Amino acid sequence: MTRKHPKHPKDPKQPQPSRRAVLGGAAAAAFSVAAGTGAARAEGRRPAWPTEFPLPDGWLPEGITIGSAPYAYLGSRADGAIYRADLRTGEGRVLHEGAPGLTAIGLELGRDGLLYVSGGGDGTARLVDAGTGEPRGTYRLTDGAGHFVNDVVLLRDRAWFTDSYDAVLYGVPRGRGGRVRTLPLTGDWEQLPGVINANGIVSTPDGRGVIVVKSTPGELYRVDLGTGRATRIALSGAQDVVNGDGLVRVGRTLYVVQNRLDVVTVFDLDAGATTATLRRSITDPRFDVPATAARFRDRLYLVNARFTSPQTPETTFTAVAVPL
Repeated sequence: MTRKHPKHPKDPKQPQPSRRAVLGGAAAAAFSVAAGTGAARAEGRRPAWPTEFPLPDGWLPEGITIGSAPYAYLGSRADGAIYRADLRTGEGRVLHEGAPGLTAIGLELGRDGLLYVSGGGDGTARLVDAGTGEPRGTYRLTDGAGHFVNDVVLLRDRAWFTDSYDAVLYGVPRGRGGRVRTLPLTGDWEQLPGVINANGIVSTPDGRGVIVVKSTPGELYRVDLGTGRATRIALSGAQDVVNGDGLVRVGRTLYVVQNRLDVVTVFDLDAGATTATLRRSITDPRFDVPATAARFRDRLYLVNARFTSPQTPETTFTAVAVPL
């Protein structure tokens, strides 16, 4: 509401300010108000979310998953524990305590509130409550010897796990209960002895199958979940994706984390995921052998596994974020 002030007659004895002076004073006043408003807005601005945050010393991280809420879940190769970090502040805590002999490699968070965890060399898939950290079940996928359950993706009614030392995928029922399905890989897939084969896994753009990266020699495959037939995806603009680890897909854009190369390679997929065309590469001086990645809004969050550094209880670890 504008208040009306009474008009005062001009005093003819007093000199009146020139029009230029009046306008100049008004401009100065307006500038002062604008500057003050800008400062106030700057003071009230919310702090930017951190693009790097620490993990506990000796954590030995590898997997990361993020849901719709701004929390990242990161597994430990040391004892299978799970750490939850708030992406708004970078602060976190151990959500799920580990135990000797356990590992947490790949992780995926489902809408059912469960974390699906790859057990690595122990040959298991574990289910953990993402809210409380309580264990909700364990599936034994293999006998452990000669196997390494590496990464996981959720697709329809199952969680699909890769095995780096065997040409199979494991389909674990979502939720609790049900039988595990073991799906042998056929078609173009050739298992190489003594090296990491199948690693990261994501769904195809049409949701009918999965894409698996073969770390050695660095290839991408589309796998039909009905038959197990693996078809090699033709790379355009890149020779290979050697050391391919974690995969992230956003629409028809595929992000391949090449861990020991400290790079994320970005590809455009065709509609049938038969060809991947190189778009660009993402590098960052903060990368220190990033293993896997997860997307939240317009960022890609990566965990530095530091495979080439000493893996001791005193070794420091971080997670970093880069723009998509």
